Amino acid sequence: MAADPPRPTDAELEILTVLWSIGPATVRDVYNVINRRRSAQYSTVLKFMQIMAEKGLVRRNQDQRAHIYEAAKPREWTQQQLAGHLLERAFSGSAHALLIGALSARKATKKELDGMRRLLDGYRKERK
Repeated sequence: MAADPPRPTDAELEILTVLWSIGPATVRDVYNVINRRRSAQYSTVLKFMQIMAEKGLVRRNQDQRAHIYEAAKPREWTQQQLAGHLLERAFSGSAHALLIGALSARKATKKELDGMRRLLDGYRKERK
């Protein structure tokens, strides 16, 4: 298994999002959450989670009869990887273009804008 897992697909990201929100869980637990949002097949969720374990996206605890799965990396790490990939693929590495694109796609709340200002101020102070 590689040191860093590969970038998750959309379906894998959906499963990871469930695991990040509810914590370590069985396939049945994950299936139940997904099935409340949209129609899903238990066997499909099971197969995805088995593949994700092989890829290193999730860890599987086989100590109990029902295997318990958990995300191998925290949400923030995965989001950073996805953002970096998007930055390179869609914005030619330009953080400015990414930010403009994000702000153009959806109106940010005052709270989000205040958070961005604080973040940018922090980066500015680090560079001095």
